[in-house]
Amino acid sequence: MYTVPQNNPNTGTFLDSRYLDPGYLFNHLFPFFRDLWFFISSDNAIAVEKTILVFFAIFFIAIICYTFVRLLEIRKKEHAHLHHEIHEYAHNKAEYEKHLHEEVGGSKNERWGKTLNYLFSQHGSDWKLAIIEADSMLEELLDQLGFKGDNLGDKLKSSNQETFPQLTTAWEVHTIRNRIAHEGLAFELSQHEAKRVIALYEQIFHSYGYI
Repeated sequence: MYTVPQNNPNTGTFLDSRYLDPGYLFNHLFPFFRDLWFFISSDNAIAVEKTILVFFAIFFIAIICYTFVRLLEIRKKEHAHLHHEIHEYAHNKAEYEKHLHEEVGGSKNERWGKTLNYLFSQHGSDWKLAIIEADSMLEELLDQLGFKGDNLGDKLKSSNQETFPQLTTAWEVHTIRNRIAHEGLAFELSQHEAKRVIALYEQIFHSYGYI
């Protein structure tokens, strides 16, 4: 006798699963989300939510206040440091200029006094003359030290760090002097830069007792 096979729920395929049945999902998920919404919107849940939000608000406000205070402290320290640096720079600059002024009348080398007079002039062209004069003095110094060459550049080329330790500095200032000579009025030179260059010449001259 032929027997009609019975459906076995345990042998069905994945596509036959009840979890893919829209009706089954709606009947089970809808009550779940409905109950969840009722719980969230209940007075007790709202009170808890408000309490949590208040704590979060207090926490973030505290973070913002702390950050703001720290920024103010950092800016205050930066301002104090900057003020100190400006004060130190102004003090050192005043001391250096005072030293240069004293050397105008006290240097044993008359040409150096002339150089400093050019440097403290109110005319920009005189600042360039100060460098040209100092460069000429440098060439004279190298002559006294026994370096050979037709000009200062050749004398520097014939030297080295052992025979002339200030060689690098000498090349730096001599290069600026050459730019003044070759570019003329097109070469812009501030008094601050001129003082820096003359200070480098001064270091060289002092190391040999030339001024």
